Amino acid sequence: MAEFLLEIFSEEIPARMQQKATDDLEKLVTEKLNDAKLTFDGVKSYVTARRLVLSITDLASVQPDVSEERRGPRADAPDQAIAGFLRVAGIAREDLVEREDKKGTFLFAIIDQKGRPASDVIAEFMPEIIRNFPWPKSQRWGAGSLRWVRPLHSILCIMDGDIIDFEIDGINSSNKTCGHRFMAPAEITVNDFTSYNEALKNAYVVLDRFERIENIDSEAQKLAKNAGLTLVEDKTLLGEVAGLAEYPVVLMGSFDEEFLDVPPEALTSAMRTHQKYFSLKDNNGNLANKFIFVSNMKTKDNGAKIIDGNERVLRARLSDTKFFWDQDLKYKLADHLPALNDIVFHAKLATVGARVKRLEGLSGYIAELISAEVEKAKLAAKLSKSDLVTGMVDECPELQGLMGKYFALAEGQDDQVADAIADHYSPKGPADSCPSAPVSIALALAEKIDTLVGFFAIDEKPTGSKDPFALRRASLGIIRLITENNIRIDLDQVILKSASSYDLNFEIDDLLKFFWDRLKVYAKDRNIRHDIIGAEFNWDFVKMLSKAEALQNFVVTDDGENLLAGYKRAVNILKAEENKDGVNFDGDIVLDQLTMEEEKTLFATLNDVTVKTSDALKREEFEIAMTALARLRTPIDSFFDKVTVNSDNKSERESRLQLLSHIRTTMNSVVEFSKIEG
Repeated sequence: MAEFLLEIFSEEIPARMQQKATDDLEKLVTEKLNDAKLTFDGVKSYVTARRLVLSITDLASVQPDVSEERRGPRADAPDQAIAGFLRVAGIAREDLVEREDKKGTFLFAIIDQKGRPASDVIAEFMPEIIRNFPWPKSQRWGAGSLRWVRPLHSILCIMDGDIIDFEIDGINSSNKTCGHRFMAPAEITVNDFTSYNEALKNAYVVLDRFERIENIDSEAQKLAKNAGLTLVEDKTLLGEVAGLAEYPVVLMGSFDEEFLDVPPEALTSAMRTHQKYFSLKDNNGNLANKFIFVSNMKTKDNGAKIIDGNERVLRARLSDTKFFWDQDLKYKLADHLPALNDIVFHAKLATVGARVKRLEGLSGYIAELISAEVEKAKLAAKLSKSDLVTGMVDECPELQGLMGKYFALAEGQDDQVADAIADHYSPKGPADSCPSAPVSIALALAEKIDTLVGFFAIDEKPTGSKDPFALRRASLGIIRLITENNIRIDLDQVILKSASSYDLNFEIDDLLKFFWDRLKVYAKDRNIRHDIIGAEFNWDFVKMLSKAEALQNFVVTDDGENLLAGYKRAVNILKAEENKDGVNFDGDIVLDQLTMEEEKTLFATLNDVTVKTSDALKREEFEIAMTALARLRTPIDSFFDKVTVNSDNKSERESRLQLLSHIRTTMNSVVEFSKIEG
């Protein structure tokens, strides 16, 4: 068994591509090894800004020998046919074996194939992997034909210390690599992964990505604490900067306090998006005029010149941000409304200005339904898109909505109006929080419903995995806004109201079906079974989900399972007899026709349960309704145990089938039990 080590060394790999590249390299190489029947044990991949690395332990040194038996023509076949078989099999006539079976005597070739050395197999497939590596974007350089994410410098490929020899586009594999670009650029010779990893450490390269992440986080936290500040957590940025530096050195810089007059999110966005800097907060939770960044250099002056350079770069960046903020403050949000008429929302859905007018009407309508302040909801809708034409949003598009809030507050708008402007895109995803203020809810719902209605009206619906207008996200956002805020509205009526503002043909059924599919996804995320949610559809999502949760809790109990079995037995018998007689048995039961005690007990229990479940449903006490249903289990079991439904006595048979119908009606009045699996 051998140890295999591969390093593909290049110019800097974009951080966003690194993790997938390691996964792809590991997958491609191990698939080839499996195809070649070369066994191995441990597989570990690594990535830095300049290198992709794969380490495999306990790799078989040689392929297993293979013995293959091929059946040829009959022994008495023409010489030409036998010669053709010998040519394909690559053996002589005397090496053939004759065997008899039911159809005659046939010739067989026994071919023994010696296993090849693993190094030869790898040398054969590695150039193919490198040439066809699935980078999202790649480039050529110089006069060569090879494409790689960035210019490729070298390939280290060894097995138990020996070089696996191959060449690709003028680059020969070797047992050599280089350390840090600036601090240790000299060539390094390695024999195995242990010496390789140790040599890189000595050459200022931290190979393990997770070690780099931990080092950066630890040092950043320490710097923040020593300065009496708190680091603003950003796991995504942490992972990104770990991919930018092979030897991360964490440093702290500062910027002028005058920039703190700009909204903190704008400063944070400028630092994060453009400079890859971490923000810091003081003990009061306010943004501090400090920042943390990661350098790829350890210097004798402890990073003083690097800090100074980064501060100068940030000063220029924040100066631009402050300029846009100061310029935008010269105008009110309403001043931007005419410009929205020049922005096309969609070629078939008119302009953003026209959309704002639709949102105004729909927000007011929803606000009235949910007891929010109608005029504030309409005003928030009117101003909600104005920040799209500001310099701040042009500079930081991810801040649209939020910048609208700051502009609204700066011009003295009501806090509820400002918050609604900030919140109207929310929730943007499953991790995003839902607005809870009534005015914000009204506008957020209107924004998403208008989007869905518009794009469904022009037949721009999601297909398969494609959803260019994020309509699935919008629908789940609507469901969350309604359920998490316990809003009691009939969504279908709101959709029809939205559709009335469009001069387009609109088929509501497609959109309602789409909502139903999204609701099942939402329920699944809450661990509600698809058959449970399907048993009780209602456009009052709050009511439906509450009942579904109560039902799911019920059907997994012994009472629930047995009652469901009794229900299905009753319905199956009833269905068969109704089909046979061509009638249904929903009529009133005559008590005098019930002759057995089990019939009378079931009848009395059904009547009592009907009253109790009806009262519980009116009060939306679904757990109580399920508890009431559970009382049917014993009398139904006793009925089927003691009573013959299809009695020879016609009146007895009819009354007993009516009892089964009563079971069906009583249970279905709570929920459609026929849709529940089990």
